[in-house]
Amino acid sequence: MTPIILGVLAAICLASSILYARSARQRLRIVHLVEADVGSGVEAHSVAFASFRKEAHSAGLYFLLAIVSGVLATVDSTDLVLVLAVMAAPAIASLWWSRLSSREARMARNRYDIERRADEALEQEQLAPKAWAARLAPQELPDFSGFEIGRVYEAGSGLMAGDFFDVHRVGPSRVAAVIGDVAGHGIESSITAFQAKYLLRVFLRQFRDPAQAFEELNAQLAAGDRDEEFISAVVVVFDTEAGTLRYASAGHPAAFLFKEDGVAPLRSTGPLLMLDPKAEYFSREIPLESGDTVVMYTDGLAEAREDTQLFGEERIIKTAERDLNAAPGVLCKTLLDAAKDFAGGVIDDDTAILVVRRD
Repeated sequence: MTPIILGVLAAICLASSILYARSARQRLRIVHLVEADVGSGVEAHSVAFASFRKEAHSAGLYFLLAIVSGVLATVDSTDLVLVLAVMAAPAIASLWWSRLSSREARMARNRYDIERRADEALEQEQLAPKAWAARLAPQELPDFSGFEIGRVYEAGSGLMAGDFFDVHRVGPSRVAAVIGDVAGHGIESSITAFQAKYLLRVFLRQFRDPAQAFEELNAQLAAGDRDEEFISAVVVVFDTEAGTLRYASAGHPAAFLFKEDGVAPLRSTGPLLMLDPKAEYFSREIPLESGDTVVMYTDGLAEAREDTQLFGEERIIKTAERDLNAAPGVLCKTLLDAAKDFAGGVIDDDTAILVVRRD
């Protein structure tokens, strides 16, 4: 019975040896690929070779166990000591290779730490644009008594947004709506947009006239060493007590005021921000009545392109007029969808739309 058991054990060990040998051959190919790519002696090569060595060691160990089991099934017990002495070979190899185990363990730990930090950095890189966009173009806006507000934002092909909008109260009866666009893409433009948005909050509380707020913002931002950046923006301040709308526009595409008797463009009242620290701006005041609707947007909407044709101001006005009685949020989506349909389904530039209606 014992020879049969030893024979089965020999067969099992031989099969295991073959499997480990195949695995070792595959890992040896990886070692050769690493050598061809980055050379020997580097960490990647050491890790690959350590993996091959362990598989080769296991293959050799099981092969010797198969031989020993096969021999024991056929020899007398008096020869047992000589047969078992064969097992000294893998033990000696293990002792020789054990001197490398600590270094390989450290390399494995270092590789894990590097990969973990890389994963964390990649996760932060993926979350950063969303976090910036949530600050520059928030999904929700506060409710303001006496106003209906809608907004929509569509990211373009750039990683970081430069468009921003904001609606906030600047007095007991005064609400300011802001929309703007920083030239370019990337983190620098996004940071500048963030600064402009929140500095405007401060200056619009400090100055009743939005033109003065623009002059102060321009002086602050243009003083830095950022020659390649500029900002277009428009501010509309609704005063329900005075029954007026006062606006200023720094080189921004025309916003539109829709009234019962027609539409009035709110065109630029000064140059782009950050071009000249001494630039001057002025504002205009218009009577504000119940039902008046202001449509503000960034240039991604007007510049949606079909071949050489732009969506343009005329299409914006006509699209808004067709759906003017809809809720502001619906009107924003209607404008965005019309521009996307015009451009074949995709708008390359960031696009923000803000609609404010006086109840």
